[in-house]
Amino acid sequence: MDFHKSASPRITKIRQALARPSRQLALPQRQAPNTWPMLSPALLAITLGLFSAVTVALANFSTKVGGDVLTARMVLSIGMALCVLPFLPFVPAPPLALWPSLIFAIAVHWVYQTGLVRALHRGDLSRIFPIMRGSAPILVAILAGPVLGQTLSPLGWLGLSVASLAVISFAWPEAATRSAAQIQADRAALLWAGVTALGIGAYSVVDASVIRQMPAPSTFIVYLFALDWIGITLVTLYIRRGRVWHHVRPQLKPALLGSVAGTLSYAAALYAFTLTDAAIVTALRETSVVWAALMGALWLKEGFGKRRIIAACVLVCGLGLMQLAS
Repeated sequence: MDFHKSASPRITKIRQALARPSRQLALPQRQAPNTWPMLSPALLAITLGLFSAVTVALANFSTKVGGDVLTARMVLSIGMALCVLPFLPFVPAPPLALWPSLIFAIAVHWVYQTGLVRALHRGDLSRIFPIMRGSAPILVAILAGPVLGQTLSPLGWLGLSVASLAVISFAWPEAATRSAAQIQADRAALLWAGVTALGIGAYSVVDASVIRQMPAPSTFIVYLFALDWIGITLVTLYIRRGRVWHHVRPQLKPALLGSVAGTLSYAAALYAFTLTDAAIVTALRETSVVWAALMGALWLKEGFGKRRIIAACVLVCGLGLMQLAS
């Protein structure tokens, strides 16, 4: 009893102390999570498409600037294979059933490369590049319907047509008078530019179809670039036989730079194909004609002109219509 009497005042003081609000033991307030805004799939596809446009223009500029387009393209293709080689052990291998589709895609790329080499060998970058790139979106839109089940709205077709006509206008000659030799060279260059446009349209549809069947997008990207160099290299070794290193040495620096740009360009485009319609991605890549024309004017001393500046503005309007339609 004496213990309870002596302890009760002490217990009472402890209870009173615990009942008072404590300033030091206040719980921290919950703060809102600090997260960075993420890009939506549509905006990410636009960003990747425009990035792909700049880098594909740089890759083609590096092919043209060295003088020997065929050898430069071979070095560029080998460089692209070396860029993806370290990633080969880390991506899922293509299923055996998809190897025929992969080989077919590589064959389509070889047709594109053949047309590209012959076109750039015969014409200016600022004239040939817009034709072969500007014709591709319409071809892709036509082929993407039956192959990929993707269709554009009437507004999308209007924007696609405006954009394509704008980039094709880049190639129209500035001078009204030309010699017979120039006219003949232009016809040959335009013919091969058309073949290249068909190749671009074909590989865009084929690649967009095959990449969706692969275990991962990285599988198709890595294996495509790892094998794409074989065809163009065999052709170059045959045509340049006996003097291969003599032709390769001046092309090494620009072509290897182009190989890095080309790898980044097409990898970005292939990933964008998984986010939106193939026709829209291809049309966004067609802004590369603006960058290619600027590179040709600044470093290759090719003409640019006010008319091509206006065409660039029309191109932006056409691409804007396509984006509104999507």
